[in-house]
Parts: sequence; structure tokens; C-alpha cells
Amino acid sequence: MTTTEIKTNDRTTAEATTVRPNPTTTAPRLNFAKAAPKAFRAVIGLDAAAREGLDPALVELVQIRASHLNRCAYCLHMHTTDARKAGESEDRLHMVAVWQEAEHFFTDREQSALALTDAVTRIGDAGVPDEVYDRAAAHFTEEELARLLALIFTINTWNRIALSTAKRAGTDER
Repeated sequence: MTTTEIKTNDRTTAEATTVRPNPTTTAPRLNFAKAAPKAFRAVIGLDAAAREGLDPALVELVQIRASHLNRCAYCLHMHTTDARKAGESEDRLHMVAVWQEAEHFFTDREQSALALTDAVTRIGDAGVPDEVYDRAAAHFTEEELARLLALIFTINTWNRIALSTAKRAGTDER
């Protein structure tokens, strides 16, 4: 466990305790799908409904970005693998983590989705600013925006499931 000083926006400095996953953990803690099958199926249902009608490449970019922010190696490995299989370029995959500094790799629509992903994933920092929401709303219909939000909610849930149950990157236990 490490203690660090953090400062967000112009708020006062506060101490935060950061707990990193134990890199020596070799076994998952539990099989969430077997232990809570109804909850697991509900998340799968939300995930499927969220993806409906969204561009598959955009779906993967959003899932990769949230997984970066949440430090979920399991989901990051899974979604970069899926994106490669779907034809995503290595250049774009490498740039997702720094998309704001590499905007020319992404369309305006993708940038607005990535910005919304950042805001929703980090919602505790500053909520979802109006300018971020409005930018996404300018690029997506109301129905698409609702599905995009559901996708962001879902990947954040998957990240928390994978991290909480100590899923290991590269095992792809779907």
C-alpha cells in the first residue's frame, strides 16, 4: 500500500491510499459467473443491449479506454485482442491511452466517445461536465448516446468484476 498526495482541479490537497493488486496472486478469488449466475447474466444482457447499433470499432475503443483508466489488465488484453481481430490498427490501439494528445488518430465522433468514457469512468472526480456530454450528444443520436452510456457503465462493471475476482490477463475466460 502506498500513500500519495493528490490534487484535483483547484481543490485542496488530500491524501489517498492506493492499493495495487498483488502481482503474485496466481488464482482467481471466485468464479463470479458460477457464484452469482443471475447477476452475471444481467451484466451480459446489459452489455449486449448497449452494443446494439454501435460501431464495433467504437465499442472496442471505449472498452479499451475504460480498462486503461481502471487498470484492468484482464479486460485490456481481451479488448485489444478483439479489436485486432476486427481489423483495428496497432497505431490506434497504442494511442487510445493518450488519445487527447493523439487526436488525429481518431474521428471527432470517437474523440467525443472517449471523452465521455473518461468522464463517466472518473465520475467521482468532477461528474460529467456539460461540455463533455454536449460534445457526445452532438455526434450521437439520443438512442446511440444512451447505448454508449450503457456500454461505459457495462465495461466499468466488467472491470470491477475482473479486478475484484483477480482475473489474470491473457486467460480470456469468457
